[in-house]
Amino acid sequence: MRIALGGDHRGFTLKEKLAERLQEWGHEAVDLGPNSADSVDYPDFAAAVALQVSSGQVDRGILICGSGLGMCIAANKISGVRAATCHDELSAEMSRRHNDLNVLCLSADRLGEKPIDDMIRTWLGTEFDGGRHQARIDKITALEEKSCS
Repeated sequence: MRIALGGDHRGFTLKEKLAERLQEWGHEAVDLGPNSADSVDYPDFAAAVALQVSSGQVDRGILICGSGLGMCIAANKISGVRAATCHDELSAEMSRRHNDLNVLCLSADRLGEKPIDDMIRTWLGTEFDGGRHQARIDKITALEEKSCS
């Protein structure tokens, strides 16, 4: 799987480690920055990842900031992106199973490396259930299209 990564200054260290882990797990990590722990504006990096997901250049995206919340808000402004902040394996699993989440947002400040590894493995390995959930995704897409027109 091809996965775009982005963060801010608070998520920089975790993003770097995650890029290595993804490659170890057989995925291609596309690091969209930042390239240091210097202060940056998270919407710039959320947009870069979300645009790659929306355009199909990557399969999924992962964003990391202090809380995961700002990245989530910014990423969801891009058409075709379904981003959520997850804090445990169950939320990561259900975000894929029921919501076909394509951008995972994480808190660098609140989660340890082991829980994050477990969450990401679960998120990457969980398929979308489709069925009745697809009808709900279609409604979300219709809302998005209506608000953008």
